[in-house]
Amino acid sequence: VASQRLLRDRLVLDEAGPPADGTGTVAGVDVAYDDARDLVAAAVVVLDAASLEVVAEATAVGPVSFPYVPGLLAFREVPAVLRALDRLAVAPDLVVCDGYGLAHPRRFGLACHLGVVTGLPTIGVAKSPFVFRHDEPGAERGASSPLLDGDEEVGRALRTRAGVRPVFVSAGHRVGLDTACAHVMRSTPRYRQPEPIRRADRSCREALSAAVAADAGEPARPRG
Repeated sequence: VASQRLLRDRLVLDEAGPPADGTGTVAGVDVAYDDARDLVAAAVVVLDAASLEVVAEATAVGPVSFPYVPGLLAFREVPAVLRALDRLAVAPDLVVCDGYGLAHPRRFGLACHLGVVTGLPTIGVAKSPFVFRHDEPGAERGASSPLLDGDEEVGRALRTRAGVRPVFVSAGHRVGLDTACAHVMRSTPRYRQPEPIRRADRSCREALSAAVAADAGEPARPRG
């Protein structure tokens, strides 16, 4: 907790961030666990922001170095993510994390932590609102409502598909909330979750499956 508070002082919150106009690249970050073997696999998948085609990806698999503690998930995931980032041939212009940014009790979720230690612009996109409240956004694609802690807006509930549950977007580092939501909308042409996160989810699961199979002396099973 003390480390989070020290790192939080290095957050940059007054930059709009890379424009959501289809230029540059956007990366998705996700991790998968095998609790029985105490393994974690991280994946970073970089997409062209306009076409959403993959331009680079990297994974890293290793032992879990930190226990699961609510509110301290970054200490469990960031080491593996950093190893995967180090293996990328190109640095992305924006990183989308499967998790929280400022929508965190100490305003320092995974996206904030990763942004500060790498210097990269980051945003968080979560599947649930954590401990914060929000009104249900309109049913149409693009509708949103503030994610609130008291009177403070820490993120937004954003409807990426009409009639489908919203995702919860928060700024991480060097990106404003409006820009973060614009990037999420641009990267969700077909599914609820942003395409960079969807690709990273699949990649980290495949890497973990391959590592577990290799440990067991079995061929890895391809994922459909």
